[in-house]
Amino acid sequence: MSEPRITLPQWDELANLGDELLPLLPTALLIALDEYPQLDAARYDRMLQAHADHLHTEVGAISEWPLKVAAINHHLFNELGYSGNHDEYYDPRNSYLNEVVARRLGNPISLALVQIDVSRRLGLPLQGISFPGHFLVRLPVEEGVLIMDPFNGGRPLSVEELRERARANLGGEVPDDQVLAQILDPAPHRAILMRMLRNLHGVYVERQEWDRAARSADRILKLAPQQADAVRDRGLAYLQLEHLAGARTDLARYLKMEPEAGDAAAIRERLIDIGGERPRLH
Repeated sequence: MSEPRITLPQWDELANLGDELLPLLPTALLIALDEYPQLDAARYDRMLQAHADHLHTEVGAISEWPLKVAAINHHLFNELGYSGNHDEYYDPRNSYLNEVVARRLGNPISLALVQIDVSRRLGLPLQGISFPGHFLVRLPVEEGVLIMDPFNGGRPLSVEELRERARANLGGEVPDDQVLAQILDPAPHRAILMRMLRNLHGVYVERQEWDRAARSADRILKLAPQQADAVRDRGLAYLQLEHLAGARTDLARYLKMEPEAGDAAAIRERLIDIGGERPRLH
């Protein structure tokens, strides 16, 4: 069995890391550390390594990648019981990796991260897909790519089903081969982690937990400081918390970044209301 190898990064160093150096599992656990300050990252690293160790001999004896990943999926989703939390989809615990590993429940992106991490420990280059709607995973194979749905037991998806799923999120338009291929491009680590944080932000806005909503937007900016929507979202959360100085700074910055945005007029009115901007006289 492999020794624990995990070291959590620091938030302030992430923006300067290229995607190839941005660690997926450690940063996902760093996100969880905000909510669970006593989190023992090595414990969850050991748990995921135990999944891989259990599969090492079986997967090593299989030559074809699709059959290897089928064995991994069977262990994760059938034997260990990882599953999508259909009943409480918007429970924030579905986005915190420590809770996902402990409860064996998650949302599409957190379950994908477990599937990706265990597969990579076993030598399979599983990748994430920022598919519209539910996050998916992909595995390069001789015939092209194998697309799977971690929220539904790692089930492989046909081209026809992928087109139909995409159509539902593209205004009813069925994507052609070129558009579908672009949608199925692998997601960089930074995009995966930002999507996790956006999920959390949406959950906390719905619950009106504005401190956590502000934190989620702030963490997106730690990964990608020029994300205008995260600047706006943090400013709006600050406004709800009556942190007016922070709200003024963020909302003014958002308008400078996106002066022609569809919500620019509404944001400008908010800013005027809190004394951050006055109408210009001509």
